Amino acid sequence: MSDIESLTRLPDHFDGTVRLFPLPGVVSFPHVMQPLHIFEPRYCDLLTDTLAADRLIAMATLASGWEPDYEGRPALEEYACIGRIVSHTPTDDERHNILLLGIRRVRILQEVVTNQTYRMAKVEVLDDVYSPQLAPERPLLKRLLLEEFRKYIPESALAQENFSQLLDSQMPLGIVSDIIAYTVGIPVARKLQLLAELDVDQRAKMLIAALSPSPKQGDACGPENTSLSSGFPPPFSRN
Repeated sequence: MSDIESLTRLPDHFDGTVRLFPLPGVVSFPHVMQPLHIFEPRYCDLLTDTLAADRLIAMATLASGWEPDYEGRPALEEYACIGRIVSHTPTDDERHNILLLGIRRVRILQEVVTNQTYRMAKVEVLDDVYSPQLAPERPLLKRLLLEEFRKYIPESALAQENFSQLLDSQMPLGIVSDIIAYTVGIPVARKLQLLAELDVDQRAKMLIAALSPSPKQGDACGPENTSLSSGFPPPFSRN
């Protein structure tokens, strides 16, 4: 088994119970590295317990209207992403920087009542669906998606190098779609739709439509107005 396969595989004993790290406006995807800056006491508790256990955290998205109850238990979007902590750097002021590698899509079934300061839930693990009938068309679909994504890549050497690696890779369409969906600054609601879509071909088509300018909107959805999400690659997200 390769290193990446071992990192993106759930433990054999995984029972569907996850620690939740819900944030507003953040949607994580499988096979994407999510930088996080952790400082709230409840999430520092979550990090301590996670590092001592399976190193797994489910990144969830707070539903709209979360602001009045942020310190409590505001509503969550239905779909989330389990990630594995692959790097942890404590700071001098008792904060933490981590890198979380997304590994699996999940649907939140119900929250679990605990005595912890953070939230936990039971989730259903979801698999990508590849239609055998559409296999001959998939290479073209991948190329069309990458051509649309190319329009959004900054001219910086790092961004161009990262895109070249993505272009030359043999990664399947599902992974490529998830990387692009995470990176591009499309609306959170659209990202959540992409996270919820299990049909890989349909997901790629949805993403191409999101990246392509609409005839009715001119360039409203084009590269000039749909920026990369905090750059490519992105910086840390703060809790």
